[in-house]
Amino acid sequence: MEKILLKNIDKSDSQEIYVYEKFGGYSALKKALKMSPQEIIDEIQLSGLVGRGGAAFPVAKKWTFARQEPATPK
Repeated sequence: MEKILLKNIDKSDSQEIYVYEKFGGYSALKKALKMSPQEIIDEIQLSGLVGRGGAAFPVAKKWTFARQEPATPK
């Protein structure tokens, strides 16, 4: 079975943030911070990510609806 969540657990000092970053940690966050909100929604759309509430509602649709809502907090 392929390790996914703990794939770097056997690395020396794996609990240290610099080791996490060395092996790709926070790469998705760094990418997202350079993107517009719509680009992020488009990326989520391409991924096919769905919610976990039981109805498998597409996350991109939910985020699109939330983004269009002027009221805050969302």
